[in-house]
Amino acid sequence: MKVCVIGGAGYIGSHAVLELVQDGHEVVVIDNLSTGIREAVDENARFYWGDITDESGLDEIFKKETDTHPFDAVMHFAAKIVVFESVSQPLEYYHNNVEGVRIMLKTMVRHGVKNVIFSSTAAVYGDVKKDICTEEDECIPINPYGETKLASERMIRWVTQAYEMNYCIFRYFNVAGAHESLKIGLKRDNLTHIIPITVQTALKLRESMTIFGDDYPTEDGTCIRDYIHVADLAWAHVLGMKYIVSQQKSATINLGSSAGFSVKEVIDEVSRHLPVRYSIGPRRPGDPAKLIASSTKARELLGWVPKRTLKDIIRTDLEFRKKHETR
Repeated sequence: MKVCVIGGAGYIGSHAVLELVQDGHEVVVIDNLSTGIREAVDENARFYWGDITDESGLDEIFKKETDTHPFDAVMHFAAKIVVFESVSQPLEYYHNNVEGVRIMLKTMVRHGVKNVIFSSTAAVYGDVKKDICTEEDECIPINPYGETKLASERMIRWVTQAYEMNYCIFRYFNVAGAHESLKIGLKRDNLTHIIPITVQTALKLRESMTIFGDDYPTEDGTCIRDYIHVADLAWAHVLGMKYIVSQQKSATINLGSSAGFSVKEVIDEVSRHLPVRYSIGPRRPGDPAKLIASSTKARELLGWVPKRTLKDIIRTDLEFRKKHETR
């Protein structure tokens, strides 16, 4: 299939591009490189500099590409994703994350593209009150980032219904790790996720890290979360594309391991490689004791099961940072 990947130079997008290329698809990447890295895009994909909020620019690229061979599907990875930033910059998040999706869908309709795979987030669920999160749970976002993703999801559903299109929306939890080649991984300042923060601390790129609360009702007192390797996540997007194209059906699917690990377990695993200096701080407001994703739907519809373990996630992230962040 011919696939357009918007945001394909970013962390998750570049891994999806690689999986698509290796699976034999023709791939076109559009990215404004605001956070993406040009060198992260597989050399077998065609690259265009472009911004999802630039309607005329997006239309020009689609016209050039679809005149000869139309796109079979579009994958979206072009969102702004930093939660605390969304609170201080809500207008920028609505412009990029919602208006950008509107322009993308309008361009798809104009050029007859019938399938969209949308990278969403577990943040649409908000302050979850139960241990295992399913696709049927109520969505009540608690920050602008989650709100913009949920608004985009709803827009996609209405538009695909009106124009007889198909969608696959993926809501996923904590993504980490790097490709086994170590050519691509997460390069970003102001990291907020525990695995890269722990790895950076082990590599002495940070002086120390903080565990926010060790008095939760879990076995070791620290929060339990779901983690997924970026390559497993990227492959799920390929499977989702194949599903909606072949079945002509739409789906909203959680992606997770269905098994959680505590903050302390993450630190202990990193400590198998290098020591980690940490301190215990107070709980953060709104942090549930346990949050993992049900992957039943992903397994039943797509045949998707994550292949990589927490050990693989940490090992690849550690080796990637050793190679790219240390001297």
